[in-house]
Amino acid sequence: MQLNRAFLISLLVFVLDQTTKYVVKANISPYRIIEVLPFFNIVYVENIGSAFGMFKSLGNFFFIVIAAAAMVFVTVLIIKDKDNRLAFSLILGGAAGNFVDRVIHGYVIDFLDFYIGRFHWPAFNVADSALTIGIMLLTVKLFFDVKKSDKVQNVS
Repeated sequence: MQLNRAFLISLLVFVLDQTTKYVVKANISPYRIIEVLPFFNIVYVENIGSAFGMFKSLGNFFFIVIAAAAMVFVTVLIIKDKDNRLAFSLILGGAAGNFVDRVIHGYVIDFLDFYIGRFHWPAFNVADSALTIGIMLLTVKLFFDVKKSDKVQNVS
């Protein structure tokens, strides 16, 4: 993937994330639930922690610093690692979306609520989805690279 396309993907993820969060914040009061499907709601949650609301006690500044460092690191990886640009582009766009939330609001806006019966997966957003997909792509690639490496070693 070309470098300019990689950064375009990051930008698209960021814009989609921020646009959806803006629409939710402008139209839904906090913790209001809008049922969309029997397994999916739109909610408005202000998440001051990390994934699943964990580590709230570390404070917003901690998450801002970590996100800024991660964005710099991932940007370098996008430039240097041509094989994984798509994954790193998704990660960068997602990290940037949540970073901006923390800087502007002091929390991350989550609004996608999937559930089965009474079990609800913690609410998340477009940025979280992009981060997760990027990490999954890297994990799958690593798995297949290890399997390929094992086959090469077994042949020799």
